[in-house]
Amino acid sequence: MTWDEIIPLIERARAGDRTAFGALAERFQPAVFAVALARLRDTHEANELAQDVFMHAMTKLPQLRDPKCFVGWLRQIAVRMAINRLTRKAPVHGAGTDLLQSAPADDAGPLEEMIRAENRADLWTGLEKLKPVDRATLVDFYIRGRSLKQMAREFETPIGTIKRRLHVARKRLRKHLERGGRRRTLAAV
Repeated sequence: MTWDEIIPLIERARAGDRTAFGALAERFQPAVFAVALARLRDTHEANELAQDVFMHAMTKLPQLRDPKCFVGWLRQIAVRMAINRLTRKAPVHGAGTDLLQSAPADDAGPLEEMIRAENRADLWTGLEKLKPVDRATLVDFYIRGRSLKQMAREFETPIGTIKRRLHVARKRLRKHLERGGRRRTLAAV
């Protein structure tokens, strides 16, 4: 679609032609979605926002002075609405001080701390014995806290494959840890 075709559509849409506005929405939906996705980082939210942008644009279209500015005007609506959506999300509230003060303290004695340190060391030793892919999968998910989506992008692999890798890597790590535990108990005897 060329600008020679777009400008008359904009003029007709400004005059109230819903079919013309529908054609504009169809033409510019990918661009609005891209702006929304860049701001919100969530495809469902971006789709919803794109629909809201076009609903808002349809009601405000008579205010557009120059049809040649339509794309920038639409983009600005998308950016402002995305920012509004982000700022209106409910803030994350931590626990109140009263709750924290009444919570039992974690008074780990020297023995408990020594056992935890030994378990951490065993875990890292077990991780070092794994294949690099298994180790990277477990470390990214459990230690670095990456989501399955983030890992899929990072590893350039489908989410289902990441899930399978996690399952297999956990089994392999468990075997290494169990072998290490048997050796330790035999050495202690």
